[in-house]
Amino acid sequence: MPRPTALALALTAAIAQAASAQWVDLFNGHDLAGWTQVNGSAPYTVENGAIVGTYVSGSPNSFLATDRQFTDFVLEFEFKPDDDINSGVQFRSQSTPDYQNGRVHGPQYEIDPSGRAWSAGVYDEARRGWLYQTSLNPPARSLLKHNNWNTARIECAGRSVRTWLNGEPVAHLIDDRAEPGFIALQVHAVSEGDPGEGEKIRWRNIRIWTGPVAPTPPTCEAGDAPIINLNPNQLSTAEAMQGWKLLFDGETTNGWRGAHKDRFPESGWSIEDGVLRVAPSGGGESLNGGDIVTNDEYAAFELQLEFYPTPGANSGIKYFVTEGYLTPEQKASAIGLEYQILDNERHPDAKLGVAGNRTMASLYDLIPADTFVQERQVPNYINGWNQARLVVYPDGRVEHWLNQFKVLDYVRGSGTYNALVARSKYKDWKDFGLAKQGHILLQDHGDDVRFRSIKIRELK
Repeated sequence: MPRPTALALALTAAIAQAASAQWVDLFNGHDLAGWTQVNGSAPYTVENGAIVGTYVSGSPNSFLATDRQFTDFVLEFEFKPDDDINSGVQFRSQSTPDYQNGRVHGPQYEIDPSGRAWSAGVYDEARRGWLYQTSLNPPARSLLKHNNWNTARIECAGRSVRTWLNGEPVAHLIDDRAEPGFIALQVHAVSEGDPGEGEKIRWRNIRIWTGPVAPTPPTCEAGDAPIINLNPNQLSTAEAMQGWKLLFDGETTNGWRGAHKDRFPESGWSIEDGVLRVAPSGGGESLNGGDIVTNDEYAAFELQLEFYPTPGANSGIKYFVTEGYLTPEQKASAIGLEYQILDNERHPDAKLGVAGNRTMASLYDLIPADTFVQERQVPNYINGWNQARLVVYPDGRVEHWLNQFKVLDYVRGSGTYNALVARSKYKDWKDFGLAKQGHILLQDHGDDVRFRSIKIRELK
């Protein structure tokens, strides 16, 4: 008899979990028993079986928190926001005197009826910022029903955190912590004269189940929403089910070699505390350890990694590298399409090229990154970790992502692409960027840059 697959086992566990669920109402529909306001002065009332929060100027963010704390649970509720407000539901959150004088902090299920459409994303209030942006799951951005009741679901099972909006999955996060905390209903701060002043947010049918929680298995399609894993160099069960594999295990150089070489460089690169680091050597291109490439080649794929640029640093992530353009004696970086890594403020390369096409996350010397997306500036961190995502589809479409925002897309071999190459530094390289498959490359540009959590899945 064949052994059941991991997916079958997870589905069985989820079905058993649903069948035995013992739900507890957190709101009795009549008063605020079991809830206490922490932070802010926005009023919370009960009207027609719903908790109503009213937006007032002169108050910081307000929160109505459960008296109980929860770690693993499934939380379901309905909410109805007016259109000019921002709100959210905290979970696994705290308010302690030793943290910013009691300021509420912790993960939040975002409620955002604005054009940004961030509802059901996960934001870490007053602490880590965005953990899962809805940009990563474009279909989810149209799920919110305006001026109507919506259903929400939050599932916390150990480090697995998932959200749903109106029955559809949105965020899938593998957090690096699983701390107990309260549930809290947020009324966001507004300024005097703000369109949201006097408007309301309503919640009802708030219930929780705290029995053994088995993570709902992910979908396993090529176009499904990415999983964000905040645990360095780890591959979760859910990611493995989606076809991901680690390209760097955090300890060894397995799977990598020097460009134009048959082994990993003897110097210039190091592994410390789970981080793959390029040693600084004066900013020269491939003059120290040299570039490193994957042993394997890839055609259509999704690549995720984290990178840490130090002040003034220049580096890059190259793809479709074939090593056929240059010889080792030419002492230059191997040629390939490049996701640029750069300190835009300090490195002179940011002002070269055309229209910013050598800045952070750009397709180097070809297409500039559009770093103003969904009404906000896309962040990038010098002396901090950034998330890079590269998607190469089987039909030739390519996307660059920076810190969970798509900052450019193009089609390899299209008329536009060919015209851009013809005016670039690559114009003399025959069929530049058009190889059917190639290596992934991390660049040694002589600056201190660090990498971790490098993972890939091939797209069929």
